[in-house]
Amino acid sequence: MSDLPSNWSEVPIGSFARVVGGGTPPSKDPANFAMPGQGIPWVTPADLSGYKCQTVERGARDLTDAGFAACGATLLPEGSVLFSSRAPIGYVAIAANPISTNQGFKSFVLPEGFDPRFTYYQLKHLKPEAEGIATGTTFKELSGAAAATLPFRVAPVAEQTRIANQLDTLLARVNACNDHLDAIPGILKRFRQAVLTCALTSDVREQVDDSAAEAPVKTAKISDIASVGTGSTPLRSNSAFYASTGTPWVTSAATGSPFVVGADQFVTEAAIATHRLKVYPKGTLLVAMYGEGKTRGQVSELAIEATINQACAAISVNEELAARQFVKLALTANYLVMRELAEGGNQPNLNLSKIKDFEIPLPPLDEQARIVGSVEKLLTFADRVEARYTAMRAHVQRLAPQVLAKAFRGELVEQDPNDEPASALLARLVSQRTASSPNKKPRRPSKPRTTRAPAEASSMTKSRQDEDVKGLPYLAGHLRRLGVPTTAQSLFKEAELPVADFYKQLAWEIAEGHVKDNQTTLEPGHATG
Repeated sequence: MSDLPSNWSEVPIGSFARVVGGGTPPSKDPANFAMPGQGIPWVTPADLSGYKCQTVERGARDLTDAGFAACGATLLPEGSVLFSSRAPIGYVAIAANPISTNQGFKSFVLPEGFDPRFTYYQLKHLKPEAEGIATGTTFKELSGAAAATLPFRVAPVAEQTRIANQLDTLLARVNACNDHLDAIPGILKRFRQAVLTCALTSDVREQVDDSAAEAPVKTAKISDIASVGTGSTPLRSNSAFYASTGTPWVTSAATGSPFVVGADQFVTEAAIATHRLKVYPKGTLLVAMYGEGKTRGQVSELAIEATINQACAAISVNEELAARQFVKLALTANYLVMRELAEGGNQPNLNLSKIKDFEIPLPPLDEQARIVGSVEKLLTFADRVEARYTAMRAHVQRLAPQVLAKAFRGELVEQDPNDEPASALLARLVSQRTASSPNKKPRRPSKPRTTRAPAEASSMTKSRQDEDVKGLPYLAGHLRRLGVPTTAQSLFKEAELPVADFYKQLAWEIAEGHVKDNQTTLEPGHATG
């Protein structure tokens, strides 16, 4: 490829690594499992959820000898690279010791000459490709045969180590930056709550007006400074009560924002008249009286004229007695206190009486205005910090993929012309495999092909759009001609398809039942075609 250094090679990962699946013993038998550290280390994808370490020693449970014998798990050697193949795809870890996995992994046992960290980082980079060739309806799963076809970029041995060392350093810094950024939303939330709470204390009064701080702060019930009402839900079965336009009808769900600027539903004049709905003006404060989760106790303000349902209390402040924004601030600051006033069994609710009787501090009007001004400045500052955090978070989240992409284009560290080329490493591995299996049964020769002419210039002369490939069990036909279970690598050589077309075709034929995946070998499936 054009972006591949001259001394690198790109091959299917299964051409040099052994792809190993896992297994799970019957979960109903407690004798199959042991506490961590008391049996054979065993990992599931759930054990790696949120996992930030590069290596893994064991999961939440070990397998007993009986459990290990009762399933298809394999004891993988130290340095194997675990890759979750379902629910979800793409968790990666290096085995820090001999370890086994459940069937949610396709692990890669590496030969000598491969730095496990280099493989670990490249598999992180290959997560989108792995997801793209996974199959399934309920959830996507990457088969062993498909995993073996992942296009892997092999660097010279020494360069693998240099790249892995550099990635260790750079991504540790990226992770540290992410950890610092993760703390900011919680800090901002506590800051905003502290601003609202302190706004009603004597400390803030001293900062705003020294003389005012000497006078005791009066309190007032909401009903002393405002009129309080509610709404209702027009009969749903009467189509004359609802329309696509008309008077906005607001529910408690709208109180999640500081201002209500629109509505999802509208009621007609007939609904307003029949149910005696009041249309509340702009500036009316709304308090959610019903709802679990965060809803009950939320405070918002109408930025439009609207009517409401019975889950909201509408507070129309008499601004000769109190500043509307101060009342809104006081109610918002007492969100948790107000929630505790709710009554009821399965779904505690507030009611109009509790809203009317709720007390807030009420300093003089001029002091209310100064307090509101100070609070708005602080909250505006928090909003600016949050905007900068959001932008920085998006930038940092792009860093790791960018660094990995750069690494596997060969641009992260300098190439050394004295390094042995990757092609020599791969050729040596092939020679070692051939020498270690001299008695290997010879492959049955393929039958002569009559459907097309021999390749003229390249072994990759086919595509998935060819008439004898598209929508047909093309690879299954090759497997039948070979007559014996075959590895994905051997089938790839026979198929004469580009890598991308090959693994897409293979994934489709496995899903359709034309090809049976035996984890390490393939054979014709049960489907006909």
